[in-house]
Amino acid sequence: MRVLIVEDEPTLAAQVGDALTEAGYAVDVVHDGEEGRHAGETEDYDAVVLDLGLPKIDGISVLKAWRDAGRGMPVLVLTARGTWQDKVTGIDAGADDYLGKPFQMEELLARLRALIRRAGGRAVTELSVGGIVLDPRSGRVTLDGRPVQVTGFEYRVLEYLMHHASRIVTRTELIDHIYAQDFDRDSNTIEVFVARLRKKLGQDSIRTVRGLGYTMAEPS
Repeated sequence: MRVLIVEDEPTLAAQVGDALTEAGYAVDVVHDGEEGRHAGETEDYDAVVLDLGLPKIDGISVLKAWRDAGRGMPVLVLTARGTWQDKVTGIDAGADDYLGKPFQMEELLARLRALIRRAGGRAVTELSVGGIVLDPRSGRVTLDGRPVQVTGFEYRVLEYLMHHASRIVTRTELIDHIYAQDFDRDSNTIEVFVARLRKKLGQDSIRTVRGLGYTMAEPS
């Protein structure tokens, strides 16, 4: 899963970025509203953490610009503003959730997981396909109840495929959602990660649909 952080406080941005990276997300960080608006309009993100008090362009204007452009990714708004009017303004602009500063990092992670689950049409806390279960809270993967050790990138590939298990996911889509913007995106590595996951989870766990991509859905 790929997340954009738009936060002008360098220390806080780094802390949130480190926490999300440790939790298994691919993270891009920008520090002003102008960069944030551009990133959100041109890149595909599974969620955004957006500060409202940004330089150049304020967060509300950035959020409105994304929604006007048809960008529907879930947005968690961060702000030091505490009045109910500010919360209503953010929600009316298209925010999906609201978190006031200061906050506990565990709460931010929990709210972000919930937004991504809802956006994927899943209300459950665990992802399950066949005998494979992935718990986003702990980062734990099991097969028929037995723990399976996966690398960070293997986890990202598996999590994205499981979130979208009802359809075919293209290689380009996987690349867009598991790598941060500044990462060297070698498309051949996707095949390597999928091959490794098949060895650990079973050759039939991830199917290749020739010319289209990958799916974890059962063949009809």
